[in-house]
Amino acid sequence: MKDIQNRDDIVLLVDKFYAKVLKDELIGVFFIEIVKLDTKVHIPIMYNFWESTLLGSRNYQGNPMIKHIQLNRMKAIKPEHFERWINLWEETVIENFSGEKASLAIQRAKQIGELMQHKLKERL
Repeated sequence: MKDIQNRDDIVLLVDKFYAKVLKDELIGVFFIEIVKLDTKVHIPIMYNFWESTLLGSRNYQGNPMIKHIQLNRMKAIKPEHFERWINLWEETVIENFSGEKASLAIQRAKQIGELMQHKLKERL
């Protein structure tokens, strides 16, 4: 199995991940009912975010923490929600890629999840 190498790989990973997320009984509600996610807008932003995070491109502009703080005000994002997000991400990475960047994708997702949980607790 190949490693994550380019934007096409990021697109594949993000698309497969969100296909799972949107169907997930625990966290899908955040995207479908709470924010009524416009995937045509959100998904390309996620491509840019993960391409910047994993491949060093500089095409992501934004602050994901602000969006999650806003979301948390609408419906509390609990540790089990972050755990499911991480598990689905890790599962998707492992199903499709193997190597240094794939490992980094999992590591970064865990770091992001931990940081977001910490920041959201500070806001209570």
